Amino acid sequence: MESLRALIRELPSALLGYSGGVDSALLAVVLRQELGKDRMLAAIGRSASYPDAQWRVARDIAARFDVPLVEIATHELEDANYLANPTNRCFYCKTELWQRLVPLARERGFAVVCDGTNADDLREHRPGKAAGVAAGVRSPLAEAGLTKAQIRAASRELGLPTWDAPAAPCLSSRVQYGLSITPSRLKQVEAGETYLRELGVTGDLRVRHLGDRARLEVESQWIPWIEARRAAITAHLTTLGFAQVEVDPRGYRRGSLLERSSP
Repeated sequence: MESLRALIRELPSALLGYSGGVDSALLAVVLRQELGKDRMLAAIGRSASYPDAQWRVARDIAARFDVPLVEIATHELEDANYLANPTNRCFYCKTELWQRLVPLARERGFAVVCDGTNADDLREHRPGKAAGVAAGVRSPLAEAGLTKAQIRAASRELGLPTWDAPAAPCLSSRVQYGLSITPSRLKQVEAGETYLRELGVTGDLRVRHLGDRARLEVESQWIPWIEARRAAITAHLTTLGFAQVEVDPRGYRRGSLLERSSP
């Protein structure tokens, strides 16, 4: 963590693209601690692809740790390239985000724009990273070599409630590649996952949108629990517009939609 703090102390000022997830929450707090309230700003991009539950967490953390916060509307759902949902969809989303935040940083006098990319992310399928590189966005966590495990440990030490939170990518990441992104599909996914959370499911959870079908991915220990309640869960998800509901016997896997998509 000292390497991260030393890096941040070298920044004149910074605007952070902030979601309230594990990574950006830690970075927001450390930026606030090292730069002070007047030299940093956390910016949330709001759209239909950003879960309300995540938004509430982001706001709560900002309030608790006195992190200056601004919210702006992003319009990726007006981009035909994004709506087509190719495997590099995240590139178009992040392009839209940085096209909003970089000018905002200039307008408010912040010298650096940064994101919550960590060292592990650099080894994964992250098409959105290219948009950040093109926009000149920095990634202090990755630059300091911090892995997700180290970020979780540091978050716990700082008292961040996100230290053990599951990964929380945007809702569009649940929609099968090639199936168009629509507000109604995003609402189906969000409502389905909210329902399962309310039933008590914890840890990594995805309602994958496969068109008329929903595929549930949960951590392996939850699969028998889901199966025991499958009839009731299927009945509820049917009311959301899914004709069929599947439970993936392999459990939750990051990037599972790539398994059935060509690059």
